[in-house]
Amino acid sequence: MIRNRAAALALCAFAGPGMADVTISHGYAVFGDLKYGPDFTHFDYANPDAPQGGTMAQRQLYGTPTFNSMNIFIIKGDPASEISHHVYDSLMARAYDEPDALYGLIAETIEYPDDLSYVTFNMRPEARFHDDEPITAQDVIFTINALKTDGHPYYRNLLADVTEMTAETDHRVRIALAPGAGNAFIGSLAQLAILPAHFYDNVPFDDTWMDTPIGSGPYLVETVDAPRSITFCKDPDYWAADLPVNAGRNNFECYAYEYFVDDTVGLEAFAAGEYAMRVEYRSSSWATGYNFPAAQSGWVKQIMIPDAQPGNAYGIWINMRKPALQDARVRLALQYAFNFEWTNETLFYQTYDQSDSFFENTDMQAEGIPEGAELALLEEFRDQLPPEIFTQPAFVPYAGGPNPRDRSGLREASRLLDEAGWIAGDDGMRRNAAGEVLTLRLPDDSRGLERVIVPFIENLKSIGIDAEFEFLDPSTMSERRQTYDFDLNAAAWQVSVTPGADLRAFYGAAAAAAEGSNNLSGIADPVVDALIERATEAETREDLVITIRALDRVLRSKNIWISGWTLAAHRVAIWDIFGMPDRPAPYDFNRGVDFWWFDQGKYDALVAAGALEDKF
Repeated sequence: MIRNRAAALALCAFAGPGMADVTISHGYAVFGDLKYGPDFTHFDYANPDAPQGGTMAQRQLYGTPTFNSMNIFIIKGDPASEISHHVYDSLMARAYDEPDALYGLIAETIEYPDDLSYVTFNMRPEARFHDDEPITAQDVIFTINALKTDGHPYYRNLLADVTEMTAETDHRVRIALAPGAGNAFIGSLAQLAILPAHFYDNVPFDDTWMDTPIGSGPYLVETVDAPRSITFCKDPDYWAADLPVNAGRNNFECYAYEYFVDDTVGLEAFAAGEYAMRVEYRSSSWATGYNFPAAQSGWVKQIMIPDAQPGNAYGIWINMRKPALQDARVRLALQYAFNFEWTNETLFYQTYDQSDSFFENTDMQAEGIPEGAELALLEEFRDQLPPEIFTQPAFVPYAGGPNPRDRSGLREASRLLDEAGWIAGDDGMRRNAAGEVLTLRLPDDSRGLERVIVPFIENLKSIGIDAEFEFLDPSTMSERRQTYDFDLNAAAWQVSVTPGADLRAFYGAAAAAAEGSNNLSGIADPVVDALIERATEAETREDLVITIRALDRVLRSKNIWISGWTLAAHRVAIWDIFGMPDRPAPYDFNRGVDFWWFDQGKYDALVAAGALEDKF
């Protein structure tokens, strides 16, 4: 019987002894059915009649506050991250009102058997790169080979389950998958940016460069002023402009990004109308920074946009590659030295909740004592897990108290350090039996978190740790992070709504050993690896949720980070010149902005009032 994922474009069963049934469809849902049928014209959250034109001018989206490369797929350099957002198309496009569904973009249809031993993408013959070269099956094969061999460790870990690729025709590519690759992995493959193989005849894939990249997406790189700004403008010949997945999308003529090393300067530039939209990451700025005239006049608005995705796993990651930090008691002591309650009250205006899970804001977060199917899963690993996993609720970090020097927390931190053999001497410094001082360095390239980090550093010093916050230039910080030359590193990771193979990059043993990976803690644990593989093999959403809860519980027991803070929404400040859909996409804010548009009437009114210069 053919596996039916909603209204498929075509369904064919290849009969024969021992042969799996094959689904052919216009879309792919990791679990359950598709919301949109083969004849859909646009996503429900899109406005297909949205006005066209204008510029979306904003601060850099994410990543480092500078860039020196246009190659976003490798570990070297600091790339302009926004390139991936605008320049490249993928085989399929996410629907952001479904948790795990994709619909045809470069690929018109997708084929896969019930046993998921392979996936075939039937590509649109009309698909073109920016230089009018056709996108072929060979480009897909080149892309996966290049990413798997020379790409960033994230891609190398993600693509480990690709075993063989075949170009059956110029526009049909078959990808064989390792046993247990899982439903979610097919979705990950479908979302890879497809690269033009011919472009890399003259440009090295595995090195940094500032050449203008060629992709097949809706925008072209218009201007580059590294490391200060980058602008993308519409490709007038964009091949996929009229596809249903793009209806009501890509409405701005241009996207312009300004990079700021000092975010205080960035906010001042926004207040002066130098750019028109910013995601606000600092609670203090959100609470007190928008008292400038344009905001008081109502020309600038502050809006909260909910996000149904897993919350950022924000925290200070503890590098267990360092000998002193391999002791779980030392790592737990550091958690007790961080005072979330005081930080939230004094610095964050009580706007955050404390993170206690790596899967915040979802039903995948572990709660209480394990029971039912989660308990049964953990029982398989009982001899490799601490007994408290089974008898105590999932670990919840110490919250702290109302005073910056929370004595209860610092006393417990001191007790744990004593127990671990780090004893305070006459000079107050903690040393081990070999006489080595417990020394911790936390480097960063932004002063945005300095007000949070410095009180934490002072707490560490107060209990005898030689702790220091190091402010570095972005390129030095990038190199230090790639080589794990830090003891502590403040960072935020966000996994997908349907996590699977991507988890290897953050918590897998292979990533721990790879230079420049996202596994900042260096965790390399067989139970964690086994649970990640179980997640990739989950056949139902229920199975996935149970497995991720178990994984969350185990990760939390390892004390691999000093948990930070979380907010299930985005703080966004805009000059009031944009239109937005009535029903925004719930599962991806950054892509959701792709469905905004420029409101010429609002803009003209602000220009006429002298609030803005006529430059957007």
